[in-house]
Amino acid sequence: MVSLRCKLMVKEELKKLGLHYVVLELGVIELLEDITKEQHIKLKKNLSKSGLELMENKKSILIEKIRNVIIEMIHYTDELPKVNYSDYLSEKIGYNYTYLANIFSEVKGITIQQFIIIHKIERVKELLIYDELNLTEISHKLHYSSVAHLSNQFKKLTGLTPTFYKQLKEKRKQNLEDL
Repeated sequence: MVSLRCKLMVKEELKKLGLHYVVLELGVIELLEDITKEQHIKLKKNLSKSGLELMENKKSILIEKIRNVIIEMIHYTDELPKVNYSDYLSEKIGYNYTYLANIFSEVKGITIQQFIIIHKIERVKELLIYDELNLTEISHKLHYSSVAHLSNQFKKLTGLTPTFYKQLKEKRKQNLEDL
């Protein structure tokens, strides 16, 4: 579950099956009662119809928790944590970072750090498109050491400079106005 809408859909499906939960967080559901095999099959089927997947493999669940913490941290919070990402993830998930990093790399084929960078650059794109912050403010907001560092990572991932990316947006906007 990566959004409020997903959580609402899961709540509704649990309610339909008469199941009560203690915890319903991103990627985690703790039920008050044991779930029957029939309820489990129905829940899995109904979630699937909504594009959601019921995860049962412990590694997959852990990877999903890591993904959700990173996505929430970068896309849905106003301030990134002041501590290292490794410390933040360890604290939030309750596992040693080395263990988390090894599992994540093994399953996803990229490092946690690469995953964080990919999402930070996606966030930079959003902020550039919304045009509310300049590059210096974006750099500060996402805890880059400098605008140059942000620009280098952006270009490495997208092949474009942030300025050129923003100009492309302006050109598309002008072309639409000419229609």
